[in-house]
Amino acid sequence: MTSAGRRQAADGPAKGYHGKVLRVDLTTGRHEVEEVPEGVYRRYLGGGALATYFLLRDLPSGVDPLGRANTLVVMTSVINGTSLSGANRYSAAAKSPLSDGFGEAEAGGYWGPELKASGYDGVIVTGKASKPVYLWIHDGEVEVRDASPYWGKLASEVQEGLERELADRRVRVLQCGIAGERLVRYAAMVNQCRHFHGRAGLGAVMGSKNLKAIVVRGRIVPRPVEREAAREVLEWFREHFDPQGDPRHLNGTAQGIPSLQADGILPTRNFQDGNFEHFRAISGQVMSQTILVNRGTCFACAVACKREVSVPEYGVEAKHGGMEYETVAATGSLTGVGDLKRIARYSTLVNEYVLDSISTGMSIAWAQECYERGLILKEDTGGLDLSWGNADAVETLIHQIARREGFGDLLAEGTARAAQRIGRGTEQFVLTCKCQEFPMHEPRGKRSLALAYALSPTGADHMEAPHDPAFEGFDVHDTSPLGTLGLIEPVDRMDLGPRKVRAFFYAQQVWSAYNAIGMCDFVGVPIGVLALQKLVEYVNAVTGWQMSLHEFLKVGERANTMARLFNDREGFTAADDSLPPRMFEGLGNGPLEGERIDPDEFERAKRLYYEMAGWEAATGFPTAGKLAELELDWAVGR
Repeated sequence: MTSAGRRQAADGPAKGYHGKVLRVDLTTGRHEVEEVPEGVYRRYLGGGALATYFLLRDLPSGVDPLGRANTLVVMTSVINGTSLSGANRYSAAAKSPLSDGFGEAEAGGYWGPELKASGYDGVIVTGKASKPVYLWIHDGEVEVRDASPYWGKLASEVQEGLERELADRRVRVLQCGIAGERLVRYAAMVNQCRHFHGRAGLGAVMGSKNLKAIVVRGRIVPRPVEREAAREVLEWFREHFDPQGDPRHLNGTAQGIPSLQADGILPTRNFQDGNFEHFRAISGQVMSQTILVNRGTCFACAVACKREVSVPEYGVEAKHGGMEYETVAATGSLTGVGDLKRIARYSTLVNEYVLDSISTGMSIAWAQECYERGLILKEDTGGLDLSWGNADAVETLIHQIARREGFGDLLAEGTARAAQRIGRGTEQFVLTCKCQEFPMHEPRGKRSLALAYALSPTGADHMEAPHDPAFEGFDVHDTSPLGTLGLIEPVDRMDLGPRKVRAFFYAQQVWSAYNAIGMCDFVGVPIGVLALQKLVEYVNAVTGWQMSLHEFLKVGERANTMARLFNDREGFTAADDSLPPRMFEGLGNGPLEGERIDPDEFERAKRLYYEMAGWEAATGFPTAGKLAELELDWAVGR
């Protein structure tokens, strides 16, 4: 177990979890512990599912996402902090200030396992402090401390300052950044300056509560009930995983850029095009050959896909981490910038300010296209030239967005709200679902993403389910990674018919269950090698349960349905499960030039998904039968 530096580790609960969630009211400064029944853990497992359970149970509808009434839930899982690769992820959830609906985002790193080691499975934060504070959770103790010295500081300054104050370089710090303080609607949360809860604007929720950080440290190590059974799964993974054969280990997530270029689906110039002339220069392969200095990792994970880069001339140091694919594309091909070193600078800035790099890049690219079309003028931008590829302008806007200064103050609202304010036809070039900007994946060339983006409860999200190339690999043999679900026949990536809807529906349950259990998608199938049945075996070994694969997948379906209920009570309807106009227009260049999504085919696929999910065709609301089957009767009307 990778727990170097942990002070005299003590045995934790012999079932992987504590059964305790910490509740903190920042208005009063008081805290209490809620004992959570075992049945709740088995129905929800943890992560996003358990976080959504608490939101639905406790948070009234209609609250202001940036008001003191909003609730922030941070939740680990029943296997978080154990020795299985990929089982380090944890979830944060709240009402989103970007969508005004359900907000959830996961992160890896070391913070989740350290919270578990401190004696709690999760933290629920309510209220608002009268001045900046941070939570200090250590070995079962809880303190609300003054964070005034850290307000307005960059993420690395906060990290280093708290390490000095607490005289411990191994404290784990989850913080909201300057962007969260300034209530940027897509401000992120980050732990250890490089592991992000990127989407849904949860950093702004932290900032609105004057909560600068949650710092954790502990020494309680979770223990499996069946140690030998757990060890057997660990050995199985070691035998089947080859890091030197894993492209993400070798070249990070940006290793896929040449393939996306070849397929004509590398998002370029605000999704106008599918090919970028400088694609090779910004690829993960070139990153490895030029500016990469180390491969970082998360707690107990053998994949080690994280990048650490150095560009001294731009102030980029390894401590800032490196660039994931989403950041490279969102601030590179999307804005027309083909200089990898400048993109590394952008990555450092969004990390230090704690911004969602996806929404940041999309906001800038939207403004660039509107500028190109004469809909946004220099008098609007404060004199900035927003031509494609203007690297200096992109950097200036990142600073302005994070600090809500100049034209960046408008972009900090997100593109949907910014377009509403400007008008002039700029709305036509917004690429959002439920007000959340598109990730760097092209639905016109990977058709299941049309469903993923439109149906995701948080708004456009590329992590709803595996992407279409994985569906093309289905077969009837044991090598098919999702064959245990009956997905045994390949489905073409350009298909949006019934077979694709079925494949997406089943695969979405898998990834939602991963979010509940805290499993990384790069470790579990179909991207990684950890088989579904082996993961379920590990859950049972840790907890002592006899959970089946069917029961495990129902956790994922239950989580999706609860998020649907949350959005319904906030006023969302079936009309919100939509795509922006550009998706029904042809791609501008590349092998798929002219390719578009047929709007009628999309609507048929959406209705078919509703029927598979047990949602009413007209409203998208879960039927009484589906709610009863998932044991969610209690959540109706809350």
